[in-house]
Amino acid sequence: MSSFDILYLAPISSIIALLFALYLALSILKKDEGNAQMREIAQAVRIGAWAYLKRQYLGVFLFFAIVFFILLVLALNKYLVIFVPFAFLTGGLFSGLSGFIGMAIATQSSARTAAAAMKSLNSGLRVAFSSGTVMGLTVVGLGLLDLSIWYYFLNWYYSSHPIPIGIDKITAITSTMLCFGMGASSQALFARVGGGIFTKAADVGADLVGKIEAGIPEDDPRNPAVIADNVGDNVGDVAGMGADLYESYVGSIVATSALGVAAGLGLAGVTVPMVMAAVGVISSIIGTFFVQSREEASQGVLLAALRKGVFTSSFLVAVISFFLIWNCLGWQHIGVYWSILAGLLAGVLIGLSTEYYTSSLFKPTRFIAEQSLTGPATVIIGGLAVGMMSTALPVIIVAAAILASYFLSGGAANPAIGLYGVAISAVGMLSTLGITLATDAYGPVADNAGGNAEMSHLDPEVRKRTDALDSLGNTTAATGKGFAIGSAALTALALIAAYRDQIGLIVKEKGLNISLDLSIMNPATLVGLFLGGMLPFLFCSMTMRAVGRAAGKIVVEVRRQFKEIAGLMSGEVKPDYARCVDIATSAAQKEMILPSLLAIIAPILVGMIAGVNAVAGFLTGATVSGFVLAVMMANSGGAWDNAKKYIEEGHFGGKGSLAHKAGVVGDTVGDPFKDTSGPSLNILIKLMSMISIVFASFIVSNSLFK
Repeated sequence: MSSFDILYLAPISSIIALLFALYLALSILKKDEGNAQMREIAQAVRIGAWAYLKRQYLGVFLFFAIVFFILLVLALNKYLVIFVPFAFLTGGLFSGLSGFIGMAIATQSSARTAAAAMKSLNSGLRVAFSSGTVMGLTVVGLGLLDLSIWYYFLNWYYSSHPIPIGIDKITAITSTMLCFGMGASSQALFARVGGGIFTKAADVGADLVGKIEAGIPEDDPRNPAVIADNVGDNVGDVAGMGADLYESYVGSIVATSALGVAAGLGLAGVTVPMVMAAVGVISSIIGTFFVQSREEASQGVLLAALRKGVFTSSFLVAVISFFLIWNCLGWQHIGVYWSILAGLLAGVLIGLSTEYYTSSLFKPTRFIAEQSLTGPATVIIGGLAVGMMSTALPVIIVAAAILASYFLSGGAANPAIGLYGVAISAVGMLSTLGITLATDAYGPVADNAGGNAEMSHLDPEVRKRTDALDSLGNTTAATGKGFAIGSAALTALALIAAYRDQIGLIVKEKGLNISLDLSIMNPATLVGLFLGGMLPFLFCSMTMRAVGRAAGKIVVEVRRQFKEIAGLMSGEVKPDYARCVDIATSAAQKEMILPSLLAIIAPILVGMIAGVNAVAGFLTGATVSGFVLAVMMANSGGAWDNAKKYIEEGHFGGKGSLAHKAGVVGDTVGDPFKDTSGPSLNILIKLMSMISIVFASFIVSNSLFK
């Protein structure tokens, strides 16, 4: 079978993924949503989530309109191919649509998960996991569909129209497709930052006043911020995460395709990553049928159930990929297959490492819980120490994956093939995203189900089951974040290589006397490294402060309502939930602008002032520091959260004890770590690389430092 024929598997599998997601969504909607009170609570969360997304998408629409106009002007002045502005729009549209669909089904699933948990733990798991699967398959389905549409359109166009001087048709196609990832990354950053600010402002505000000051349980209906907290789980951890991983997925595929063409593999270099993604879609669907649990509300049992599905999918990809490489690249490049295995193995190992450092089944999280006996300060110190220690294994794993992928694919003899091997390992890591994202996205649904059970005063056994699902969700969410940042590090490396190749094409086409010198002895490169290493810390400072300011407004409002609304604490009167939702929405929309613009403007400014070599150093520095910082923040936050839940299970005094209050303080510090700043970093490092590629011609022509 030729490479062109086998490439049809990409659009076919995308349609299969979307159809299966539709089937699951319809099956969820047929399930019982519980009693009238459960439905009322779920409806309030849906209304708040839709209100937030409506305002966010309006702001993002204005941003996209402005950037589209800028890109169009650049294209008309021959800095870009004319298709780039339109590719930018479709990337943003599909990224936003992924998050929108995932959030829509998540808000329909929470009450149904609580109702299912009234029957059994496994019933609740199946509803929540099905909701997560809709998100996972929607992301991979829309991602492959978008890629397929652009590939076949550009193939048709360049078959009958002139190709830019000095390149062939496949190079023209991949260099154009590289640019549409900028739209996906831009949308993802706004969704992650804005949603993260919303969800953590509401969560921190609700916990500080409700749990610590008022001493009422989590998700108590008397807490005015409780609906905003549940809304935040959906807009940040579902809609934001869906847009985030959509851009990770398509970014890794287009970067690998571009490097495959640069390595001289031609159409086969494009076929392998796209068909691998198609294989991953089918493998993920098969893996979902292996997720079943016994009726034991323990994290170990639930974790084993989810692992079974992920490991099954990974095994299928590992087997089928061998025949894919053999068919497309031939035996002389069979080493690329070992690069794929390196990526798959690295993804699994990063997941296991994250589980160890964030699950209450293991020593690090229990150590943090034990620190609560001596107060909040030692909890925070312990959490930071665990997070910092947890960076070692992922860094070593990614470093080993890079070396293995490079040399096993033949990098010693042909560096271009070696870089292709590194890029394909990222595709291997993300190939099972359909099910990996499902294990991540089910967590917020389980969290909302627990809130619904508490506010609806269901039997304590139901809350016990949803808490078991939610506790596992914290671990799988941390695993998903580690998985995303690990693949981001590999993809960013591929994008930096693609940036280098893009600069080479531009210099050749324009006949310029510019050479890339990426030695650290080059002052421009060294300056770029320092600036890039600093930027993730500046970005995280801005997003953390944004959460702090927004949470402060929620705290003031919750205190006001507790004080001024008579009958609220006795349960005779309902709080004003809508006011807290509105405060969090307004704060998120305002606070997300500056950090998002920083990521977009920084690489262009560095390039215009210090030149193309400085940009390469800048991207490298940001990738290294951003990767380590993201792992630390995600794991610290996850460990703090599960340490709090471990105390709530009855350890060290249980709920209401001084140890519990210390654990809540640690959790509130960890909230913006794991759900706002940390997960935004993997988008940051890839978005800056995408922007550098898109604006490469403009930077080359207008840099002050040649």
